[in-house]
Amino acid sequence: MATPLRTVHGTNGDPLAEAIELTKRLKLPHIRRSLTDIIPTAKAQRWDPAEVVRVLLAEEAAGRDRANLHTRRKRAGFPSGKTFGDWDETASAIPRHTQDALKSLEWVGRRENLCVCGPSGTGKSHFTEALGQAAVESGMTVAWFTIEDLGVLVRRHRADDSIARALARIIRSDLILVDDIGLLPVSPDAAEGFYRLVDAAYERRSVAVSSNLHPSKAHMFRRTCARQRRNVTGSAAASRHRRCA
Repeated sequence: MATPLRTVHGTNGDPLAEAIELTKRLKLPHIRRSLTDIIPTAKAQRWDPAEVVRVLLAEEAAGRDRANLHTRRKRAGFPSGKTFGDWDETASAIPRHTQDALKSLEWVGRRENLCVCGPSGTGKSHFTEALGQAAVESGMTVAWFTIEDLGVLVRRHRADDSIARALARIIRSDLILVDDIGLLPVSPDAAEGFYRLVDAAYERRSVAVSSNLHPSKAHMFRRTCARQRRNVTGSAAASRHRRCA
């Protein structure tokens, strides 16, 4: 049998210490944390060497999955951490079969959009955030905004005209959630941000919105967006005219 290679100096020939140092070099933090527990157990129970390798690699894979889930959840920017774990399906006015269809997230894969409407306190934000949390847990990327967040985004990037680049980064997410449209008057900047977001995501990503506006009043917000579209188009045309002049 060939002599095992020793590639780490300063471990005094201790295989466990050498293994820990190698996990640092190879960036395997989850294996490193589990080595001191698994190796003694494997010796005591006389595990097959292949089983030891399998368990250690499974620990690393599970740890990376947890870390990726935490990163995706943090980047999503959820406001409260609500999930379907504390959602009362029977208390919602949304039909049960519709809830089940939305929870499947197949509509996100088809790049379809969703609008959840209803008065304050009926669970719109809870339901949409829970959909976002479910999407994150299934491996998707999600971005959460309020309508005013979009106004802030427009103002922040107006000075250097970088809003298009900012939106390009946002629509890398598989699902984009916009909360509480209609709860407060929509500012021109917010209307512009919402219009630009929907336009950029059209047929490329799924957008889900929650709104206090009854569907019969939705035309009021469409008029706001239409005015903003004319303003944006007019500003672009004026800019092109200035450059040509």
